[in-house]
Amino acid sequence: MPFEPFIVTAELPRDVFAWADGLRRAHFPPERNHLEAHVTLFHALAPSLFEELKPLLQRIVAEHPPQPARITGIMPLGKGTALRIESPGMTAIREDIAEHFHGALTAQDNHPLRLHITIQNKVGVDKAKALQAELSAAFRSRDFAFRGLGLHIYRGGPWEAVGRWPFRGKA
Repeated sequence: MPFEPFIVTAELPRDVFAWADGLRRAHFPPERNHLEAHVTLFHALAPSLFEELKPLLQRIVAEHPPQPARITGIMPLGKGTALRIESPGMTAIREDIAEHFHGALTAQDNHPLRLHITIQNKVGVDKAKALQAELSAAFRSRDFAFRGLGLHIYRGGPWEAVGRWPFRGKA
């Protein structure tokens, strides 16, 4: 049986999701685009953590209000392009989850978080740089609030949704 890790995402509001997903559909190689626009907080949490993970996420959303965020620019990804996001609150939430699972995180999930929405990946460097220049020329920052947290299972390309929980805490 293949290793099917859990992925934790920060949920985008509908308008930002629609805009970013449109960019992703336009610029991500279609044969590799198995996902909608998303913001990944954790890439590969072990299935053995599920019994702790789901109640932890539910507790966090109950305690926190929607988290303010800002799309601040275009982020180069080498052979891809992303929208850079700043959100001190979401970063702190992610750090709390990482601390909870200290010692059980993959190398990728132990790296410092760089919040972003990937809109292009696995293309040539020249194609990525061209898109970055095009998007940078018309870029305007955009404020929004993350709506909640999502949990998914990696299924070898596509993800299977396990749950989405809105933030319910008071500001």
